Amino acid sequence: MKKKVLAILMSSTMILGTLAGCGGGAESTEAPAETATEEASEETTEVAAAETSEETTEEAAEETQETEAAEETAATGDFSGEDPQLEKDFHILSIWAEDNDNGVLINNICKAYQEVNPNFTYEYELVSSDDLRQKVATLVASNDLPDMFVYESGKPIVDLIEADQIVDIGAMLEEIGSTDFVTPSATSLLETLSGTDTIYDLPLGLNVEGFWYNKALFEQAGITEAPATWDEFEEDLAKLKDAGIQPLSCGAADKWGATRLINAYTVRSLGADALKNAAEGKTSYTDEGYVAAAAKVQEWADKGYFGEGVNTVDMNTAGSMLMTGKSAIFYNGSWFASNLNDESANAAGEDGIGFFNIPVVDESVSAIDSYSMNCGNILCLSKAKEDEATKWFVKYFVEHIGDEAMTTQGSIKGYTYSTQASDMTAYTKLVLDEIGKAQSAFTWYEATMNSEISDAAQSNVQMLLSGEMTPEDYMQSIQDAADMSALE
Repeated sequence: MKKKVLAILMSSTMILGTLAGCGGGAESTEAPAETATEEASEETTEVAAAETSEETTEEAAEETQETEAAEETAATGDFSGEDPQLEKDFHILSIWAEDNDNGVLINNICKAYQEVNPNFTYEYELVSSDDLRQKVATLVASNDLPDMFVYESGKPIVDLIEADQIVDIGAMLEEIGSTDFVTPSATSLLETLSGTDTIYDLPLGLNVEGFWYNKALFEQAGITEAPATWDEFEEDLAKLKDAGIQPLSCGAADKWGATRLINAYTVRSLGADALKNAAEGKTSYTDEGYVAAAAKVQEWADKGYFGEGVNTVDMNTAGSMLMTGKSAIFYNGSWFASNLNDESANAAGEDGIGFFNIPVVDESVSAIDSYSMNCGNILCLSKAKEDEATKWFVKYFVEHIGDEAMTTQGSIKGYTYSTQASDMTAYTKLVLDEIGKAQSAFTWYEATMNSEISDAAQSNVQMLLSGEMTPEDYMQSIQDAADMSALE
């Protein structure tokens, strides 16, 4: 374009020179020269304007072609290329402030995505966790769920699935080519919690549960390696007791620490769907296998494996007992690593505590690479507001949040990651290794129970440990709650 304009200007100069040399006298020289200059100037302006118009038209055409290409890409569902930068005003409902916990990650991802798609804007709304369910219920009633919202896994999400309010995220991830960015263990856990063969939510945390153990106390009792089978586990408990070491600290004052132990044997002996089947009425909580699990935990209490005053020890104290060498084994989740990383609390040191998964009763029923896991609160997407722009954002979200969480917080959220957290402690590495081993997941004891059944399980577990209730009576109390709930 510059060359064309330059050529026009040179041509105009030549015209001016020619016209200036045509007059025969002084009077005839000036007037014709002015006229020629004006005409040449007008011609130059007209040509330049025409060229500018042509250039503007070409640029507009290119922009139109790019827009049409982006729209065509979005319309055909091709998610393999560049982001088409579709316009989207995205509304997010969260229980975390923007500068706290998962709120930091969500906002960081949104801001980073805006660099990819400047036509993406978002609104971040905060609600207290106590008000979350009521808030979502109100939004469902008014058919105004936000594009993305934090919610609870398990029964609450099932209600939204049955009401056809939320997106089948498993199908979406397959469509956008991002399925592999959500880990198999997280997918398995989310499917188990919702009782579906696909996922309707995205994880915002991923924790494994199992047994933490004091290595020095194991060595003192002559135990050279962590148990992998239930028989080995019980042999080790006996060895520890014989060596004058308290085998287990339970945290039964908080109740859930005790029900986790019942769950451990239930799942390993009956399978991952044992509690789900009971909740759905396919089996009864009073069936032999469920009673056997309660009996196993009561047996440990009778043998003194929990020490004195098991029902007065809370989870924090139980964990402290492990770290200070007052008990050898403590059941808890991978979040306990934060306690272990505290040098002032962990007298065992940076390598003094180990971890082993719940030992296997029958490998064909529940394999060693299946872990008790939880994912904390989750993210759902409004089905009514799902569109192509939503899919492009979700694609970016799931493909980047794994690295964002690891880099920013050194945490695992249920997504793959390529970066490593700096200055990672030995206990954090241990947790990452265990999560990496998980190929499937099962839930905690109360995960499939409604509030009435869960209350019965936890309220009576202390009487099971103290011997005030038989295993049969304990499980009957849970079944009674289930029966009453079914009548409501």
